Amino acid sequence: MGAVKKKQTQPGIARWRFVLVAALLCLLALALILHLARLQVLPAAEHGYRFLQDQGRARTIRTEEIAAYRGSIVDRNGELLAVSTPVHSLWANPRLLRKSGAEQVGQLARALALEPDKLAARLEKYRNKAFMYLRRHLTPEQAGKVLALELVGVYSKKEYRRFYPAGEVVAQLLGFTNIDDRGQEGLELAYDGWLSGQPGAQQVVKDLKGRTVQDLAIQREARPGHDLRLSIDMRLQYLAYRELKRAVAENGASSGFMVILDTRSGDVLAMANQPSFNPNNREGVKAAAMRNRALIDQFEPGSTVKPLTVLAALESGRYRPHTQIDTNPGYIRVPGKTLVDPINYGKLDLTGVITKSSQVGITKIALDLEPNGLRALFYRLGLGAAVGSGFPGETPGILPSRGRWHPIERANFAFGYGLTVNGVQLAQAYGVLANAGIKRPVSLVLSTDTITAEPERVIAAPLAEQVSAMLETVISSRGTGRLAAVQGYRVAGKTGTVHKVGSSGYADNRYRSVFAGFIPANNPRLAAVVVIDDPSQAKYYGGEVAAPVFASVMAGAMRLLQVPPERVESAERQLTAQLSERGTKS
Repeated sequence: MGAVKKKQTQPGIARWRFVLVAALLCLLALALILHLARLQVLPAAEHGYRFLQDQGRARTIRTEEIAAYRGSIVDRNGELLAVSTPVHSLWANPRLLRKSGAEQVGQLARALALEPDKLAARLEKYRNKAFMYLRRHLTPEQAGKVLALELVGVYSKKEYRRFYPAGEVVAQLLGFTNIDDRGQEGLELAYDGWLSGQPGAQQVVKDLKGRTVQDLAIQREARPGHDLRLSIDMRLQYLAYRELKRAVAENGASSGFMVILDTRSGDVLAMANQPSFNPNNREGVKAAAMRNRALIDQFEPGSTVKPLTVLAALESGRYRPHTQIDTNPGYIRVPGKTLVDPINYGKLDLTGVITKSSQVGITKIALDLEPNGLRALFYRLGLGAAVGSGFPGETPGILPSRGRWHPIERANFAFGYGLTVNGVQLAQAYGVLANAGIKRPVSLVLSTDTITAEPERVIAAPLAEQVSAMLETVISSRGTGRLAAVQGYRVAGKTGTVHKVGSSGYADNRYRSVFAGFIPANNPRLAAVVVIDDPSQAKYYGGEVAAPVFASVMAGAMRLLQVPPERVESAERQLTAQLSERGTKS
């Protein structure tokens, strides 16, 4: 008989076990919810939602600087002389870029036209830094090509670069800025605080690659700098620069400068220098080319101060325009030196002493004057004192003051040796003669809030007019400055030919050619000084080298300023009559 099979049943799960597992799962879910609530809801919890938000912001929100626009520089008519243009500077985080590998570094180097080995060496040098410039001041197109590669750790920063439209024509006056757009020379340095703006700041959100994905808020608005309006008239500046450059080249001179003042306001209308440089590309530029010689260089003015000595003689009351000076026999012995005229001029009145630039005549006048009185007159006219232009490095010159003057010192001082001036000082002194004795403060800028001195009378008007009339004879056919004549206009001025100082005293074959004057002589508008340094060709007299520059520039300036010409065919006869009349009144 077959065996009987027993029925087998599965054992059931204990109810208590099921409840326990379910409870544990619920507790786990509840714990997760409580943890999330602690992190994201409860503000006072340690490492709560505020902590997490702060940590998130710290990793994604950045404060970036907003570059400030530097103020423009313009001439008196609004022509742009210096302007800042937006550029892009590329920078890298070396820590991130080095991790990208040699292939990306080489790709970046090719895009930047750099040698891969040199870029890799720089990255190694800055390996512990988070910032390193790659290239500064690229155009948006140039920067865009590099950024299009989307390399990790490479970023762009907006900056401004200074551009000078007039280039070398006004370079020494303007100066220049450095790569950070801060003034380094010239008016850019002098008025850096006025021109510079105040950078702003903004918050942005960046992704893991450092790219800006959202602008959050402006924390501080960027404040642009103020514009600077100069007294310079670029029409006259171009004219002066062209003629000065031509004269320096033709005469084989080492350097030169020209200053033009508006006699009615004291404004500097032109200030040209040679040699010059291109401020937009200063690679290989020599320091000498950057110097604004008209304000920084000091030089002995030579015969251009002889009219001022005659002015002192007239002011003393012991001389009149027709007072006779006996220059026979054409030389005079002063203890320590014999002073000689080119020829024996015989007897000359004060006008003739100026016309012929007689060394003997001026020496006799100087030895008859009180030397400190002559020095005081020079100082009143602006010599030996800074003109107050605010230009960095402006020299006040040297005006010696002695308790006891030796005869040779008195003579030298009277005809422009033993003292030094800058070009603007000399132009200002001639401006006093042009203004009938009124000294006006010199100005280079028109647009700042600086307080300038008031005009003051420093010379009696009749005396200034008498000397001005004498200076017209210098431009006549009898004078040393006839090449300074401008057709259709009366010119007053004085030539100077100054021996330069060498290693063992004054050199016999090195000169500085000078001309100072104003135009029109009967109603002055412009005063100017031309200095040509070390001409090496056959000509070296001020009347041959510097005077023609004055004539060329002033002829153009009269047209530009629309000063109508007058009939001057009989100018010498008119001048003789004027001097006779003034002499009678004196």
